[in-house]
Amino acid sequence: MFFTSHSRRRLTAMAGVATLGVLLAACSAGSATDGSNADGATLVAYTGQSGDYQINFNPFSPSRIGGLGTIYEPLFFYNKAAVSEPVPLLATEQAWNEAGTELTVTLRDDASWSDGEPFTADDVVFTFGMLVDHPAINSSGFDGTVEAVDDTHVKFTFDKPVFVKGPDFMATPIVPEHIWKDIDPEQDVIEEPIGTGAYLLGDYKPQAFTYTANPDYWGGEPELENIRFVALSGNQAGADGIAAGTIDWQTGPIPDIQNTNKNFPNYEHFTQWQSQMVLATCSSADMGCEGPQTDPAVRQALYYAMDRTQLNSLAFEETAGEVSPTFALTPNQDAFISAAIAEPIAPMSADVGKATELLEAAGWAKGDDGIYAKDGERLSLTIEVVTGWTDYITALDVLTSQAKDAGIELNAAQSSWNEWTDKKVNGNFELAIDSLWQGPVSDPYYVYNYFFDSGSGAKVGEAAGNNFARFSSPTVDSALAELATMPLDDAAARQPYFDTIQAEIVADMPYIPVLTGGTTSIWNIAEFSGWPSEEDLYAFPAVWSAFDAAEIFKRLAPQD
Repeated sequence: MFFTSHSRRRLTAMAGVATLGVLLAACSAGSATDGSNADGATLVAYTGQSGDYQINFNPFSPSRIGGLGTIYEPLFFYNKAAVSEPVPLLATEQAWNEAGTELTVTLRDDASWSDGEPFTADDVVFTFGMLVDHPAINSSGFDGTVEAVDDTHVKFTFDKPVFVKGPDFMATPIVPEHIWKDIDPEQDVIEEPIGTGAYLLGDYKPQAFTYTANPDYWGGEPELENIRFVALSGNQAGADGIAAGTIDWQTGPIPDIQNTNKNFPNYEHFTQWQSQMVLATCSSADMGCEGPQTDPAVRQALYYAMDRTQLNSLAFEETAGEVSPTFALTPNQDAFISAAIAEPIAPMSADVGKATELLEAAGWAKGDDGIYAKDGERLSLTIEVVTGWTDYITALDVLTSQAKDAGIELNAAQSSWNEWTDKKVNGNFELAIDSLWQGPVSDPYYVYNYFFDSGSGAKVGEAAGNNFARFSSPTVDSALAELATMPLDDAAARQPYFDTIQAEIVADMPYIPVLTGGTTSIWNIAEFSGWPSEEDLYAFPAVWSAFDAAEIFKRLAPQD
């Protein structure tokens, strides 16, 4: 936890009362808070917020309702949707020393805080010092030191090479020292934020709040004048808002999503694939896992038993995409896939013959009931799923039928999110349907480090980190350690280590690839232009992904 709710203080993070009246004026393009689009200069956004907003614009608080990217800017923006160079924001250049222990950053000299104070290197030094002093808000794990060389240059110093951690550090929101020196970043609620970003906080009500364009923004005042975030009752209300034309951008489901433009001509849908859906297994008998899934042949057989085309159609409304057994995110990270991997993309149709071959070669024999067995143990497996995750529950219904055709019995077990999480963390499960997430930039190192590093695993009965499959490979650990010392842009030097990791995880398959989950946005193309596209995927297109959404807002313009 970042703070205890009973001890929070409400602060006005402003330099003076006179400035407050100027900067936090009500929305100039209309003050409606019911979700109606008062005019084309106001974009109405819905993040899925269910119930009233509780004001908090503390960028380090888990209860914040906004401000990241729009008000508080980092040094650079990293686009996790595509392999690309970092976008300069409060910094313009960065350079590592050869050892990866020093990072020199050149800062922008034309940025100022929205209360008129200049942005300087002292603000950067202060922000990172605050992270070190408050471990509870140090989500990036920053453990270096920062010194101001002059007003526009800072130097980060580390005890060991941290090339791969750079994107996490550089994405930290920078706050003004002259205000935050009197703020408790763990406990304080910020009602009136001061930042360097393209937007200011305008109107706030529990049902909606509005950003207004910052006329003094260093990058020029945005064409999109106002953004209103609304709180509704849930996904159905969001879908109703699209149908009524009262919401301009939401990331979430609507009925018949593939025909959005046909059903609602002012709107289009756009899907981007990021989270890789898996049947996670408690995979290692050496780590205390029990059950047929500890046999790699069983995991491989399940992989081939899946008809992913049918799964996508019946469970995911055709919004899911292909997945690679290497867990390099396809297609953006296809260049990282080893040439030695014979099957770089998981088959979209079932191959029961291959599943049969794998099981029988491993000593499994089909019983009279059509289910395989070995040493008196039937090939019957339980898959954990969270109650209410309707798409995953539907997917398991489909998978149960598909697996039965291959002689594998699957049984879904629904439980609360807390129970499901506890089973994964402590290893008290056979299979669990879940997703593997990506890192701060489009690079497979992060998913390997998060989910395949033995350091984040644990014996059954002990709490594991992200590696809840209990996968353990000294070969993979060694390759990850080498990659951690290498610059992200040294593709030739890094690829042999990716080759090594991929050979190990494809053979062992502790996480059985299902599909890559699609994140789908529906947005108003009649009122606004500049949305991301396949040709220009400049940010991950999700309204709830704050830093990405901030970049999108700056690109949007009202249609004439």
